[in-house]
Amino acid sequence: MFDKIISDLKSNAATTMQLTSLAALAGVTLLITFVFLCAAGFIYIHQQYGSIEACLAGAALFFFLTVLIGGYYMGQRSEAARKAELARIAAREKEASKPLLQAALSDPLVLATGLQIIRAVGIKRLLPVIAAGGIALGLWASRRDPDDDNSDDGATKTTR
Repeated sequence: MFDKIISDLKSNAATTMQLTSLAALAGVTLLITFVFLCAAGFIYIHQQYGSIEACLAGAALFFFLTVLIGGYYMGQRSEAARKAELARIAAREKEASKPLLQAALSDPLVLATGLQIIRAVGIKRLLPVIAAGGIALGLWASRRDPDDDNSDDGATKTTR
């Protein structure tokens, strides 16, 4: 079983390496092609118009490419910033949707403070206080929210 998994992993890694090598080779050949096209364009413009015009044409071409690549980069950066902002908003909404007790108990500072209080006072002395707090917390959690009144009491009441 493990031999099959390992052989599949090796074959996938070999395939990925081959494809990456071919992609890198294609990129290098594309770069060489671009350099030869630039050289041919430079020579043609040099023969027709002169050296200064050929240099200015090459500079204009590369400036145009720089503007295109810079615009693409700025678009990608703004898209990444927008996605990061959406992720931050979603995290804030998730944090805000947590109940207050859960948010407080997930805070490491609150937990560390509670442990220090237990160490200082002692668990035997705090046991009655913790029990009373647990009862109060249970009553508080089970109480009904007055803003969330979805009952049908008003619709079923009849007057005599």
